[in-house]
Amino acid sequence: MSKNEKKETSVAEEAKQNGVLNKHDLRKAAVRYNFMGVNTFNYETQQGPGLVWSLEPALRKIYKNDDEGFKKSLDNQFKYFNTTTAMANIIMGAGLAMEEKDKTKSLDAVQSLKTSLMGPFAGIGDTIIWVLYPTIMGSIAAYMELQGNMTGGLIWMALNAAFLWIKYKMFDLGYFSGVKLVSALGDRMSVFTNAASVMGLAVVGALVATVVKIYTPLTFKTGKVTLALQSGVIDKIMPALLPALAAWGIYVLLGKKGWTTNRIILLVIVISLLGAFTGILGVQPA
Repeated sequence: MSKNEKKETSVAEEAKQNGVLNKHDLRKAAVRYNFMGVNTFNYETQQGPGLVWSLEPALRKIYKNDDEGFKKSLDNQFKYFNTTTAMANIIMGAGLAMEEKDKTKSLDAVQSLKTSLMGPFAGIGDTIIWVLYPTIMGSIAAYMELQGNMTGGLIWMALNAAFLWIKYKMFDLGYFSGVKLVSALGDRMSVFTNAASVMGLAVVGALVATVVKIYTPLTFKTGKVTLALQSGVIDKIMPALLPALAAWGIYVLLGKKGWTTNRIILLVIVISLLGAFTGILGVQPA
């Protein structure tokens, strides 16, 4: 073990021994936020109430005999806060460690930490957790299920269980590493986010071509010549052209005012039914 690793380990052990909070307090705060962080969401402070509800038992323990300090701490946590739920665990853990050490003297620093990191962390979390993870792993699991392999569903459930454990460990990481960790990551966040975005776009593009199925059985006949629209024209121009156009159309609609996800789903169902009824759309032969 290197000197730096020994130093970090000793710092964590010292925090466990001399700190007010224990592992149970950290786990309780993480559990409360992961299950209720956005359930008290509002358009003024967004996730602020969820943050207060999650940290309240730990803060009460820190300010055990200081009601005035406890109220100031709660008021500070009630301020605007919004980031990806999983990534919030690191910020919460680091802020809690700062407040445990310096109490009300650290309130301004805690708020500054939350304000400066919730945006960059949301960029990373939204890209990985809300785009890459469900798109890649969810699509693989769903495709396996469509092929009659129930292992896909089991893998998806196992991954979500593992991800829940990772979120709890992220809270510990923030608490024991404190501001040092998030400060060191600050310069690399934009590079990491951009790289993840490029990877996500590549994966989504590949999925559109392989998972989205649109086929037209229309044929043109002139005398003795018969030309299939799908294989003879569209596939010659660009394979998977129809799925690409459908994905582009849905993307455009998502940016239009008044077009919600549910309305777009309903539109796709109506177009599919009309296309099947009129014979414009059909099932691609094996």
